[in-house]
Amino acid sequence: MTIQHLHAGVDAAPDSAVAVPVEPALRALVVAGIAAEHAEAVDRDARFPAEAIAAAKAHRLMSLFVPAEFGGEGADLAVVADVAYALGRACASTAMIFAMHQTKVACLVEHGRGQPWHDDLLRRLAREQFLLASSTTEGQGGGNVRSSAAAIEPDGTHVTLDRAATVISYGAEADGVVTTARRAPDAAPSDQVLAVFLKEDYALERLSGWETLGMRGTSSFGFRLRARGLPAQVLPVPYQAIHAQTMTPVSHILWSSAWAGIAAGAVERAQAFTRQAARGAGGQLPPGASHYGKAASSLRTLRTLIAGALDRYAQARGDAKALSSLDVQTAVTMLKVEASELAVATVSSALRACGLAGYRQDGAFSIGRALRDILSAPIMIHNDRITANLAATGLMSTVPASLRD
Repeated sequence: MTIQHLHAGVDAAPDSAVAVPVEPALRALVVAGIAAEHAEAVDRDARFPAEAIAAAKAHRLMSLFVPAEFGGEGADLAVVADVAYALGRACASTAMIFAMHQTKVACLVEHGRGQPWHDDLLRRLAREQFLLASSTTEGQGGGNVRSSAAAIEPDGTHVTLDRAATVISYGAEADGVVTTARRAPDAAPSDQVLAVFLKEDYALERLSGWETLGMRGTSSFGFRLRARGLPAQVLPVPYQAIHAQTMTPVSHILWSSAWAGIAAGAVERAQAFTRQAARGAGGQLPPGASHYGKAASSLRTLRTLIAGALDRYAQARGDAKALSSLDVQTAVTMLKVEASELAVATVSSALRACGLAGYRQDGAFSIGRALRDILSAPIMIHNDRITANLAATGLMSTVPASLRD
């Protein structure tokens, strides 16, 4: 299934969804409106987008991925991606928080369902609209999410985790944290599990601040996480499988959808500026009109890229062998690299289309916030790290001898 919004032109009405269930799409537009209203304050004050997330909870967007049997929407990834796109047009921080939360929910649904504790968590999430944070980076490892220092340790009938996280985005505002860890104190750093701790299970000690160029509202402070819970709170599936089959494809698709939304918002402003300038000049296009054309074209390419990834994931979902294949892993991994670079190029072209009006921080055509936010995309798990890892993996594979191999 693909998304109508990802194929529609910039001029398409935002509620003209056909391939997306109408009710979630309309609710997303309401939440996006609230997010847009507070986006400047969220950015200026570097604060959590409390109003937008409260609206998302009130409109039951937090449980979109949760199966209907547990009280959720049972939506597929295309619907959730479309919501991330709509939110990205309004407030980048809100969109990224939504994308990170939904990635964690997808991991629970795909790899925890059928386990009593996790089934109960899914019911509570749907009922109480929990917001789940992610803790996958740690210490000096930074963006290497496939290596953990802290381990799950037995403590009588419970388990504990003491983890110094490089960042836990919106950790202080979350209702729970989904975190990677070594399986046991004697396990290798790459022998990881995924565990879920609810707010009553842990304490956070702030270790670092979050004074950044963009994405300021994600509140991605560094924390020391001290948690204690039941062994059942650790997912039974090795994190290696979760990472390949769900974490990477879902996060890269949802991040890319949020970035595409940011880019679409910038293109929309560039379009409005170009039209206004042309009207004021008797139909003569302004000098930056060619840059608007580039922005609109690269946005179409970006959305087509995401739509292709959605189709690929939908075809492979549930097939562990297919999801773990080199072709699929390379495609979903490179989606992040290609989408982030395209999104930056799109916003940059939109800025040049608007000229000084886009460069200014005030005014209806300002592109400044979108540019600052989108510059985080290539360095959020650095693209250089991703391409280097892919190069190492590719050395172990055979170069195809024909187009049909």
